[in-house]
Amino acid sequence: MSFSEFSQDDLNLIARERDALFELAGARCRDDRELETVKKAFEFANEAHLNVRRRSGEPFIIHPVKVAEIVVEEVGLGFKSICAALLHDVVEDTEYSADDIRNLFGDKIGALVDGLTKIKTVLNNEEQKGGAVISESLQAENFKRILLTMNDDVRVVLIKLCDRLHNCRTIEYLPEHKRDRVLSETMFIFIPLAHRLGLYEIKSEMENIWLKYKEPDEYNAISRKINTDVDVRNHEIDEFISPIRDALLEYGYKFEIRKRIKTPYSIWYKIHNKQVPFEQIYDLYAVRIIFDPAEETMQAERSQAYLIYSVVTNLYRENLSRRRDWISQPKSNGYEALHCTLMSHVGVWIEVQIRSRRMNDIAEKGIAAHWAYKNDGYITENDSEMDKWLAEVQDILGSKDVGDMEILDLIHSDLVSSEIVVFTPKGEQKSIKYGSTALDFAYMIHSHIGEKAIAAKVNMKLVPLSHVLKSGDQVEIITAESAKPKIECLQFLTTRYAKSRVIDYFRKDYDVISSNGEKIFMERMKAMGVSAGNDILKKFINYSKINDLGELYFRVGLGILGPEEFRTILTEDALQLPVGASDKLEYVMADCCNPIPGDSIVGFMSGENTIIVHKKTCPVAENLASKFGNRVVVPQWMLLTKEYPIRLSLRGIDRVGILSDISFFISGSQGSNIRKIQLSTEEGLFDGYIELLVRDKKNLDSMVAGLKKIDGIQDVVRTDI
Repeated sequence: MSFSEFSQDDLNLIARERDALFELAGARCRDDRELETVKKAFEFANEAHLNVRRRSGEPFIIHPVKVAEIVVEEVGLGFKSICAALLHDVVEDTEYSADDIRNLFGDKIGALVDGLTKIKTVLNNEEQKGGAVISESLQAENFKRILLTMNDDVRVVLIKLCDRLHNCRTIEYLPEHKRDRVLSETMFIFIPLAHRLGLYEIKSEMENIWLKYKEPDEYNAISRKINTDVDVRNHEIDEFISPIRDALLEYGYKFEIRKRIKTPYSIWYKIHNKQVPFEQIYDLYAVRIIFDPAEETMQAERSQAYLIYSVVTNLYRENLSRRRDWISQPKSNGYEALHCTLMSHVGVWIEVQIRSRRMNDIAEKGIAAHWAYKNDGYITENDSEMDKWLAEVQDILGSKDVGDMEILDLIHSDLVSSEIVVFTPKGEQKSIKYGSTALDFAYMIHSHIGEKAIAAKVNMKLVPLSHVLKSGDQVEIITAESAKPKIECLQFLTTRYAKSRVIDYFRKDYDVISSNGEKIFMERMKAMGVSAGNDILKKFINYSKINDLGELYFRVGLGILGPEEFRTILTEDALQLPVGASDKLEYVMADCCNPIPGDSIVGFMSGENTIIVHKKTCPVAENLASKFGNRVVVPQWMLLTKEYPIRLSLRGIDRVGILSDISFFISGSQGSNIRKIQLSTEEGLFDGYIELLVRDKKNLDSMVAGLKKIDGIQDVVRTDI
């Protein structure tokens, strides 16, 4: 922030933004009293931030006004939240106190502002300490405090998401190292949180901003492809919509139809994580049908959605494998819709999304709209899912056995995990984490059932408790009163709740298990030729995110820290391949993403003289930056005569001599050595990968372009080794 007297242009800008906000707020406020409170909040904040500017040079008050606009327009919150958004920086950045806000605006607005102030205080703690190295668990503590506010009022988190979105919109004005930290924190915490709370539009925009600054070249390339394709396809999409509109009007439905283009981030994600080439992304285009049901009942709403589905699928051929019914089985964050993918008359796959007005509001405004409709009498089976998740978050936050760092990993894992739907013997629908076992399911039903479980029946077939469930399974748990938990089950349990219940059960034997764990620890150290000194013990404790040596031995005794974890802990810093060096610093490349010259990179201080270099989009780097933001640095590629390992995944049509052509191209025209090649063929198609060494990204791009020209190769994608 900086201070300088506002010019007339500044004052005119403030007045325009103020009027725009008041117009939005006026439509949301229920009476003149509420609107007057919003105006009072603006005038108070405007005076408090007088002559204060942001890094961009614009008046600081523009930021809280923009956050308030997002609060009302994109989340749909009421006047108290609008006021809190306008006031959210006042206590932290001016001489006014939380008590001043309460006295002027009442307890509820005061409590919202207080919650937002606490979040901002910890998130900005690094800057307040002058950039000095601070506690490694700071980011985890921040995240914990953010989630704790949901116990008091979830609106605090919703407003904070709006604040983060506007900060992302203006992130270009931050120095690069701070930009990287904010974007990584956004990807690791705020984007999954927005998804979990159903704020798809906010989630989508933050993802695109993340990609724009993390991988600008790829963002621009994908955007150009989208724009080129849209220009060609726009008329075709209109022709696709026309018969649908005519048919729905003929049936007398009240509706609107919107067109949507897949975002650059979602395309990038499919290309890199699912290895789907741009040309094979079926849902690049989507048509959204939003209807007003004839009757305002859940049954009438759902029936009409299925009738509209039958109308559109009678007009076009459907790709049945891509049908998604989130009306009969809503997502756990409240999302309801029918999705189908149809072939247009010119041979383009187009996704059609069918939603009622209520479903669309929930899809766009998330949990705020979900609870608003709930209060109006719309009750769905999804209500309990959202309440259950909030209860699980509170359970994790209240656990005495979980440290701040572990909380961050547990909640993040929960936020990003996929879910499947399974059924009880009576047909009751249950959502559970993807990859869960029958025993996870038993503990989800009740901890007593989990403790007494001895086997399960899945689809009427007897299976062990370690059996991994699939979506649609019907699960019956078989119990015995004499049964009790076994330590071995910790090796296959996947849900945090089930694991914690088993660990809690064995705490009665803490001393015995810890003593046995210490013996196992020392024996493994001896077998691996490592001395179990204080440095090694500290390394294990930090990795386990605990504070107690006895707890470390307890986890070893339970088998939570097994031989594989030992190898990981003892070798996690053994990185090779120097990127460059100075008199004081050594740069080493992370082997999780293998960056090469030309990649967008980020560095992390490791010890006093070492910087570990990652690709900016590396998930490991995102995780590190979200937890250890104070360690982020911006390294520069140095001119080195080195070669770097990369992997290229290939797909195509098999033919005689294709392997020879690939090898000749790489070793001949490119002058590179193939380290490893693996191709498999089936029914005339092949897929596989090549591992080789390249000099830089320009060399890599040239190689990819050349491989794509070889007859039979359909797709070439760089993937992690």
